[in-house]
Amino acid sequence: MDARFNLFDNELAGRFAKRFAGAGLVIQQAPLPKSTQELVSLRASQINGCGWCIDMHTKEAATAGETAVRLNLVAAWRESTVFTEAERAALALAEEGTRLADAHEGVSDETWAQARKHYDDDQIAALVCLVALINAANRLAVIVHQRGGSYEPGMFAAAFD
Repeated sequence: MDARFNLFDNELAGRFAKRFAGAGLVIQQAPLPKSTQELVSLRASQINGCGWCIDMHTKEAATAGETAVRLNLVAAWRESTVFTEAERAALALAEEGTRLADAHEGVSDETWAQARKHYDDDQIAALVCLVALINAANRLAVIVHQRGGSYEPGMFAAAFD
């Protein structure tokens, strides 16, 4: 199936995308580890079924040095031994923050406490903003049927330089 609409070719969507990319840049420059950012983005994208974002974040993470084993186990992170306690806390927060409609309380107090145990104020701010931003990106891509498979590392960043 082809994309329904090319957001990259529309003037209004292009103006929005530049600001959206700017918000992403703030998060990328935050003290939250790059590997954690990519793992969180990948997990939220898996939950949301966003092929474009799964493709992007898998390739960006691999380019940044993430191992195939860890990337392959993100979907089953609870059943694996390759993630740190801090990464596990971030992945739990990402899952609960993504599945808001599935739980009446959103992010549980237990998950929040685990995240706060591992991340300082700037890192937790980046993590919360990242979960919100990747969920918005997933929705944009899924709505217009932006398909995964053609992404090249650095492609998104280069489009907004």
